[in-house]
Amino acid sequence: MTDATVLVPGARRVVGTLDAPVEGSDACVVACPPHPRHGGHRGDVRLRAVSDALAERGVACLRFDYGDWDRGRGEREDARNALRWARERYETLGLFGYSFGGGIAALAAASVDVPLRGVALLAPVAALDADDGDLDVPDAVTAIDVPLSLVVGTRDATADWRPVVAAAESAGASVTTLDADHAFAGATSEAVETIARFLANRLRA
Repeated sequence: MTDATVLVPGARRVVGTLDAPVEGSDACVVACPPHPRHGGHRGDVRLRAVSDALAERGVACLRFDYGDWDRGRGEREDARNALRWARERYETLGLFGYSFGGGIAALAAASVDVPLRGVALLAPVAALDADDGDLDVPDAVTAIDVPLSLVVGTRDATADWRPVVAAAESAGASVTTLDADHAFAGATSEAVETIARFLANRLRA
């Protein structure tokens, strides 16, 4: 696998790392990190693990850091800009997010102007810091019109994931529950495998 630093175009400074299979790829997943004010960044172990698993399946992954904190509004646009950057370089796209990044991924997927093949959310939050009506994560989940997969831990007491799961189930999305906490300690491999398999199957179809 190769990696390269990427500067995502836009009004905000957004830096990413593009992980790609050595043999190249025509498919890419954009990965949204956890809350930047709680230590979230593109080097998060779950994002790196998903990226590694995707590379093994012939899929590139763009892990990015958000620009300056904007309570969800700017972060959603960071994700959309990352997808636009990837669209110029890859034929098929997917989107993934963990925790706060899961909420951002849902919001971006529901509103971005590029086609997606699949969206995967790991322990997504139901609400962001901003109280804007257009940043409601469960509502965004019901508006996503591509295959969607959620993975949550039943012992997760950090993220309010239940409203997101309810919305996903009502929309016919795939939901996987694991006996895990928010960090997926002891269950990371199973969570990563579920997400990478889903996204690779969608993007390589």
